[in-house]
Amino acid sequence: MKRLLIVLLLSFGLVQLGLSQETNDYKVKNSLSGVVVLTGEGGITIGQTDYADIKPGFTGRGSFEYFFASNLGFKLSGGIGTIAGTSSYLVPAEINTRYYSIGAGFSIQFPVGDVVNPYVSIGVAHMWVTPRDGNGNDLLAAPNFKLLAFNGEAGFRFMVSNNVSLNVIGGLMSPLKDDNADNVDAHVQGDHNDWIASVTLGVSVYIGRDKDTDGDGVNDSKDMCPNTPIGVMVDEFGCPLDTDKDGIADYLDKCPNTPAGVQVDANGCPLDADGDGVPDYLDKCSNTPAGVSVDANGCPLDADGDGVPDYLDKCSNTPAGVSVDANGCPLDSDGDGVPDYLDKCPNTPAGVRVDANGCAAKKVVVTKEVMGSDALFDFNKFALKTNAYGKLDKIISTLKNNTNYTVSVDGYTDAIGSEEYNMKLSEKRAQAVADYLLSHGIDRSRIEVIPNGESNPIASNKTASGRAKNRRVEIIISK
Repeated sequence: MKRLLIVLLLSFGLVQLGLSQETNDYKVKNSLSGVVVLTGEGGITIGQTDYADIKPGFTGRGSFEYFFASNLGFKLSGGIGTIAGTSSYLVPAEINTRYYSIGAGFSIQFPVGDVVNPYVSIGVAHMWVTPRDGNGNDLLAAPNFKLLAFNGEAGFRFMVSNNVSLNVIGGLMSPLKDDNADNVDAHVQGDHNDWIASVTLGVSVYIGRDKDTDGDGVNDSKDMCPNTPIGVMVDEFGCPLDTDKDGIADYLDKCPNTPAGVQVDANGCPLDADGDGVPDYLDKCSNTPAGVSVDANGCPLDADGDGVPDYLDKCSNTPAGVSVDANGCPLDSDGDGVPDYLDKCPNTPAGVRVDANGCAAKKVVVTKEVMGSDALFDFNKFALKTNAYGKLDKIISTLKNNTNYTVSVDGYTDAIGSEEYNMKLSEKRAQAVADYLLSHGIDRSRIEVIPNGESNPIASNKTASGRAKNRRVEIIISK
């Protein structure tokens, strides 16, 4: 029962495969729909029985096939054969069992070109088995018993004409589970059923093959496009004409003169991936965003010719020849707000206010605050004292209320120590003030830190009071 189920499932799979070949829209050579195939064949058998020394037997078969779905056919077959073998320990020492079979199943061809047609078939067969010895004597009291067997074949059909093929076939018949499944040789031993393999040669005759189902003037046996609509002009293979060779038949092609090798859509028109109206094979800018106006090359318009298309150009009237950035605006290398082509001072430091020519504008000092050591630093220190916060908060308020103001923080020391040490100490003192301003929201670009070391003393470094005055920070606010 289990083997029968497997056979039915395999048969169902072949039917589905055949139907898919019929419904899929691709070219099928040697279509056999509606064709009857009559086959005769003969050859040798090899029986797998309890007789270990296998001797070839013979078989002769005939079959009737009707192909109702492209290369899928229903098959009826019948045959006769013998199974031979010898053994040194079984009695009799030689068998020559005869069997007859009638079966049904499905077959499917897989054409390779116009000549070679590989095929497979599966089904079930009803067998009548007569076990006999080498002299032809019956070995059982009831010699003719019946079996249901799996019947499978695979082979090649070589077409010698439209209606005749020569065949080479390999077959297998395996009895399904039954009390006599291991009794083909009149011996029941072990748990393995007997089975029969065969190799045969045959001839098939095809009846009704030369039809012209779609009426295009090309017989079905040569028609590679068997479902051509009525009235459509076809080539020698029965396929609709495709004058420009773009893969779209002329009767469907809305762009019939497409140049060779150009990819097309379902209407036969050249692909235009970005939808700008310029086909891809002519489009030099193939990824133009939707809705952007393009020129004849499919590239976005660039009215001022600066290399930045209009839809991205934030400075659309740049003079000719002026170098621009990614936004289409003239370059401003020093970032002073004056483009390079107008900038007479092209290397202005960052943050410096400039005039219309890009040159540094003269600063106007608004106020200057000198904070001495009493408010800021002890000797050899750079940490702010808490009594400095009040003055610094006033400076912060002034800067926040006047966003165009900048501040210069100049650090100084007394003359004790080396010049190099004092320069670093003055920088740390100025930076401590700058950090306080930064921590209260004043932008770094508005603050300049200038270390001056022991230079520019405002009092004598020979006295303690003078040195205390020289330890200072000058905070200069300008606009």
